[in-house]
Amino acid sequence: MVQFTSAQTKYLKSQRLGRLATLRPDGTLQNNPVGFSFDEASGTFEVGGLNMGGSQKYRNIVANGQVAFVVDDLETVDPWKPRMVEVRGMAEPLANEDPRRSRIRIYPQRIISFGIGE
Repeated sequence: MVQFTSAQTKYLKSQRLGRLATLRPDGTLQNNPVGFSFDEASGTFEVGGLNMGGSQKYRNIVANGQVAFVVDDLETVDPWKPRMVEVRGMAEPLANEDPRRSRIRIYPQRIISFGIGE
């Protein structure tokens, strides 16, 4: 399992929006803004949203769990200081009796970041 630095963890816990890229069955990529939570203890992310279980991104995860997930922002505009954490890994669908409450859990296998001091 990959480990996040304390600076990466602090940054991820301060953010609420990310971008989830999934692989569609036809081989094209889909990238969507999503809300997420980060579980520091397990190093995993949970992604939820309106009618997640009925979404194309959820079906993409069911068909192929490969994902890339990016959390980024601008610390300042002047000077220009972007910050970013990208994870690449596998995801699993977390079904719920009510598909609107289904979620996706992301298991990072690679972490790339910049602008996150340590």
